[in-house]
Amino acid sequence: MKIAVLPGDGIGTEITAQAVRVLKALALPMELEEAPVGGAAYDRLGDPLPESTLNLAKAADAILFGAVGGWQYDTQPRSKRPEQAVLGLRKHLGLFANLRPSIVYPELVNASTLKAEVVSGLDLLILRELTGDVYFGQPRGVRIAEDGPFKGQREGFDTMRYAEGEIRRIMHVGFAAARKRGKKLCSVDKANVLETMQLWKDVAADVAREYPDVAFSSMYVDNAAMQLIRNPKQFDVMVTGNMFGDILSDEASMLTGSIGMQPSASLNESSKGLYEPIHGSAPDIAGKNLANPLATILSAAMMLRYSFDKDEAAGRIESAVRKVLAQGLRTADIYEAGTTKVGTVEMGDAVLKAL
Repeated sequence: MKIAVLPGDGIGTEITAQAVRVLKALALPMELEEAPVGGAAYDRLGDPLPESTLNLAKAADAILFGAVGGWQYDTQPRSKRPEQAVLGLRKHLGLFANLRPSIVYPELVNASTLKAEVVSGLDLLILRELTGDVYFGQPRGVRIAEDGPFKGQREGFDTMRYAEGEIRRIMHVGFAAARKRGKKLCSVDKANVLETMQLWKDVAADVAREYPDVAFSSMYVDNAAMQLIRNPKQFDVMVTGNMFGDILSDEASMLTGSIGMQPSASLNESSKGLYEPIHGSAPDIAGKNLANPLATILSAAMMLRYSFDKDEAAGRIESAVRKVLAQGLRTADIYEAGTTKVGTVEMGDAVLKAL
């Protein structure tokens, strides 16, 4: 198993280091090779996704990714900003399916800002299409408006677009996942306003006919955002586009108590994947041994399961995380009275001991 390790910026280096320790402790046949990405790569090589890093990512069977970004890069041209590395990897590797599970561990029920009865037992999977939509659609840019009430002023424009084939392939991934879970799938769109989303809705309903054993529904994104707070356990698998999925999955992360508990997998059609926590680089706490490494450690478990079919090894990691939480160990983001606050390294130590 050849794994590219791309720690990135900020807390990315700290949390990735703990996940690497856990992977090595499993004593599986694997080769891990590290390379710079994001701001770290720009500082060293003048590009957030240098050719050497991209070639390593292409050659690897899977990628363990940390986080990218920092305030010092905000004034850089967009093509040189750290976040372009993530977009570039998605594009070059065809990583179109983003799986973001939201699980409320019994020990963390009180860490959620919602009532315990609302979130207790939650096990939700949000599937986000990752390579299309307004984030990648062309044309885009800034121009002088040629019409309308603000004619002659600068206007920004982006293009939301989806081809039928893009929608079909993400829907098939969603229905396949639902078959292995609670056999329910909700497609999220904004078909009442957007032509792109009307096509999304129509294609989703068409694909649903191929999966009669899965209960299918669709919901407008604004209602879905509200329902995630009102009654999140009504959902099993939610499938949506790039922009809506970005927003809804971050909202869902707070149901679990902390974005620091949220792993993710981004897969292509051959199950090659990039695995990362959904949180950012958090430069305000970088280097202070405060970051929660559990989302990255759980991302490594997803990597073993989805890219390497190592369910037993993945389960060992997940069980170790549950055991640590049951022992009352908490990083600052999930700390509450009566538990023991630990740092990034100490949490990694605890997971290793539990393994």
